[in-house]
Order: sequence, then C-alpha cells, then structure tokens
Amino acid sequence: MVEVFKTNVENKNQAEQILKVLKKNFPRLKINFDLDDCDKILRVEGENLSSGAIIELIKSNKFLCQILR
Repeated sequence: MVEVFKTNVENKNQAEQILKVLKKNFPRLKINFDLDDCDKILRVEGENLSSGAIIELIKSNKFLCQILR
C-alpha cells in the first residue's frame, strides 16, 4: 500500500526530524519526502500503514499533514 500526503515541511532539517520520528514509530514502512514538489510530498509505502496515525504523529510535531487526493 502507498499513501501520499501533503505537508508544510519546508526544508531538509524539518524533513529529517519528521523522518526520524516516523521511522521510530513505523520501522517497517518506507518513508520519504519530495520537498521540491509544491505540496511538500510525504510518501509512505508498506503493509498495514495507518494514515490516521501518521497524520496525528506529524501534527503532534507541529506540522500540517493531509492525504493528497
């Protein structure tokens, strides 16, 4: 399963901070950012991923995140 999120992460340092938290909580998922995209894309791939849990974790770290449709 693959889910794509729109975020307000602006730079590499912020992305690395979020990636560290996400990988700690979801070690089996493949996670990466595309900060060159206008929507500051977060792409998550793996089995049994919980979009809601990912969104809440990012929001708890003071960033915006929503599923890109």
